Amino acid sequence: MVVTILRAPGIYAADRLPIERLRRKTPALRDEDDVYSNHIHADDLAMLTCAALRRGRSNRAYNAVDDSEIKMGGYFDLVADRFGLPRAPRLSRHEAQQQLPPLQLSFMSESRRLLNQRIKKEFKAKLRYPRVEDGIAAAWDERNISC
Repeated sequence: MVVTILRAPGIYAADRLPIERLRRKTPALRDEDDVYSNHIHADDLAMLTCAALRRGRSNRAYNAVDDSEIKMGGYFDLVADRFGLPRAPRLSRHEAQQQLPPLQLSFMSESRRLLNQRIKKEFKAKLRYPRVEDGIAAAWDERNISC
């Protein structure tokens, strides 16, 4: 039996953006306390899923992430700026511990920079949206074309 695992954190697309979070003014951490987050556009994840079926090695895990090195607050800022929304208010980690629910705080405490060399080398994958900026720009275009 061949088992290939795709690890896909931060899946986004035109209909999977933190628009409501920004409208609610949900805070993010200030830059010096912020954590790195990893992202993959849903279209690229679909392509990687097909690639895993064709080229995935047995008992192997792959990071299905783009090339971005971005902190969580930076991601929210990109979406806010592109969609004309106010940026999320920023909190220190100490303020966040006092004001935010434990589940949200837990999410804001995980910081990993995942590398994607394995999908590029073994799957021969070329991402359509290699950086989160590319995917957010495409999401903007897609949402405005359908209006």
